[in-house]
Amino acid sequence: MTQALEAFKFNEAAGSVYRFVWNVVCDWYIELAKPVLAGPDGAAKTETRAMTAWVLDEALKLMHPFMPFITEELWRLTAEHGPARHGPLALAAWPQHDGLDDPEAEAEIGWLVDLVTAVRSVRAEMKIPNAELALVLVNASAETHGRAARWTEFIKRLARFSSIGFADAPSADAVQLIVRGEVAALPLTGIIDVAAERARLTKELARAAADIARVDAKLGNSDFLARAPEEVVEGEREKREEAEQRRGKIREALDRLKGAA
Repeated sequence: MTQALEAFKFNEAAGSVYRFVWNVVCDWYIELAKPVLAGPDGAAKTETRAMTAWVLDEALKLMHPFMPFITEELWRLTAEHGPARHGPLALAAWPQHDGLDDPEAEAEIGWLVDLVTAVRSVRAEMKIPNAELALVLVNASAETHGRAARWTEFIKRLARFSSIGFADAPSADAVQLIVRGEVAALPLTGIIDVAAERARLTKELARAAADIARVDAKLGNSDFLARAPEEVVEGEREKREEAEQRRGKIREALDRLKGAA
């Protein structure tokens, strides 16, 4: 964000703080902190409350260039329940976060985030209903065994799993995901009709290919490129990119169904 601001790329700076606050703090940190904050008092709760307050302060500093009034008001209000501020938010020092990287913590929480994200993606791609699934970790390493044990309740809640188990090989009805180099399997018997889902995805794949071909025909037409306004041409390029991304996701979903009965 600092680099973007110094280069006067305000849209990139705004996008970076948006992704941090929404996709990291709200989507993950707050969700993972909720059980601790709602639990009994103790060292873990005290530390988590302090960290949450610190993160909120840092987020207010980062958002201030784009939301000066509301962040200034929040800065004032939060001071009523914590340490006194040394001045207005507008005069607060810009955050310095050098040296905060922690590879071990990233490996631990990154695995959890990647697993839950992959499962949510599969649910969306395959239109799997909200029924609880079973998770099977295949040939799991000692690290994965440990992480699954430490984060069982979080994984069940965030990804809607009924159980977490281990196996040497996935079952024939399972969709397989690769999470940080290891296989996570989701048995689908009784959850979806695999044959019907495969047929639906095949139709969606053909529809995406047709959309791409239609746009390519326009973009390959020199007369269209010469006559159409630039915003129209750019709109067609965006349509193609969207269709290409959609085709890629459909192919991934079909690949996951290859081993399913």
